[in-house]
Amino acid sequence: MADRMAPRAEAEALWSALIAAAPEHPRALFAQGRRRVEQGDASGGLDLLLRAEAGDRSYAEIPFYAALAHRLLNDQIAALAAIDRALAIEPYFFLALLSKGAIYERMGRSKSAALIYRNAVKIAPPPERLPPAQRAALEHAKAALARYSTAVAQHLRDAAAGVNAAKAPLPSRFEESIDILAGVKPRQVQDPLLYYYPQLPAIPFYERALFPWLAQLEAATETIREELDIVMREDWDKFAPYIQLPPEAPVNQWVELNHSSLWSTLYLWRDGIRQDAVCAKCPKTAALLDALPLAHQSGFAPTVVFSALAPKTRIPPHTGSSNVRLLTHLPLVLPGQCRFRVGNETREWRMGEAWVFDDTIEHEAWNDSDDRRTILIFDVWNPFLSESERTLVTAMMLSLNEFNAGE
Repeated sequence: MADRMAPRAEAEALWSALIAAAPEHPRALFAQGRRRVEQGDASGGLDLLLRAEAGDRSYAEIPFYAALAHRLLNDQIAALAAIDRALAIEPYFFLALLSKGAIYERMGRSKSAALIYRNAVKIAPPPERLPPAQRAALEHAKAALARYSTAVAQHLRDAAAGVNAAKAPLPSRFEESIDILAGVKPRQVQDPLLYYYPQLPAIPFYERALFPWLAQLEAATETIREELDIVMREDWDKFAPYIQLPPEAPVNQWVELNHSSLWSTLYLWRDGIRQDAVCAKCPKTAALLDALPLAHQSGFAPTVVFSALAPKTRIPPHTGSSNVRLLTHLPLVLPGQCRFRVGNETREWRMGEAWVFDDTIEHEAWNDSDDRRTILIFDVWNPFLSESERTLVTAMMLSLNEFNAGE
């Protein structure tokens, strides 16, 4: 504690020396005025702060504390004018934005407050870096902004209902657009880790009609599950952690799952190479995969895995490598209480139903049950990529591997 207090004590000593040497210096007046405001003498402090501001209009903290004094004196109009002077000097003054929002709230202008709070939240430091009082003010701002966003979204839905003569349900993407516009949900975009192909649509879950083979896959669910049971019973030791980052790599959101059996996988295909020993254990599954239009890219795809997620485990938000291919999920073991989110849409798996999604849009998964959840995952080409584009992409990515192998 003593070590942390030392710099503050030194600063106080320097301010005291300045005040003694030049009591009318603007910064000396500011130090005296700030101290008085903090000690509860808002009127006396305000007089000193206004004198300081008259002598130095370049220091945003002076009108910031003047605004605080005005607030303590219950003069919200003057407080708003002072805080605007502070923001004119320093537009990204986080505490001044929080203060302006609070002033608007005191004036009964909750909508104006929310719009200011929105700017404050955008530039806020991480909460753990804020002292308790500022952290509480930030959480208050977030709550006020959430209330405003919810109210805006409901207002917009009511307006849409008024022009919806057919009274049909609103299109889901229009509903999502309302939530994004209102600030209830974030805008979701493609963010591939490796390769971005422009002008491909950012669709979280793709329409089934684009993949006529899904029915064939779903019909084989029980067959695949039976072979999975054999593999898990006889070769569970061959399942390995899906996340295996090297020691020098940043772990980020993968702290819990890095080199952990909580999320384990067994590959049937890996980066375009067929895992013959595993496929031999699952001959019917392997034959089915051979009949499906997997995304064949030498050195990259397909990748096919049995993916096992332990009870009470969450896969954190992340994105995949490239939007030229999509991922298919087929549930095989569902203990219940298992969810999956892509972008702003969250679904629960159902046995016998597969889906295809764009994994370059942020996604995450939860197994909140008491048992292991297991699914089959494999990649297919994005249907909006032409055959000639697939050929070009495959050749280009192979060339990239060859170039990087040159050292």
